[in-house]
Amino acid sequence: MRRQFLFLIFTSFLLVNACGPAAPSESEKLRAEVIAVHDEVMPQMGQLKSLERKAVEKVEELQNQDPVDSVAIEEHKALAYDLNLAYEGMFDWMHQYEPEDGELSDEELKTYLDGQMDLIAKVNKDVKGAIAKADKLLK
Repeated sequence: MRRQFLFLIFTSFLLVNACGPAAPSESEKLRAEVIAVHDEVMPQMGQLKSLERKAVEKVEELQNQDPVDSVAIEEHKALAYDLNLAYEGMFDWMHQYEPEDGELSDEELKTYLDGQMDLIAKVNKDVKGAIAKADKLLK
């Protein structure tokens, strides 16, 4: 009787461990990579808007100087535009991103997530590029 009881406990233990969490699928890994890039860039949205305000203020300041430096004004306007474009790019991406798999096949899901990785990587590049440009120009 004692052996049967121990066998039953041991078998139950094996069943519980065998039914543990499965390894993440390829689509789960891809989705995690996409979200990781998003999570890297998202905290910089406030910085983009702050730098954009500084660029606009600098344009106003330059317009009030005598003589007017039209080249510097255009550089700062372009910077403000690039900062806003990078900011809007993040929110455009977030609005079109589908966090659920829906009815997509594995192949369709992989294609979708690969495309999303390309899009968020571009957002990442645009944000970092705009911030680097602002760091140079607004010193």
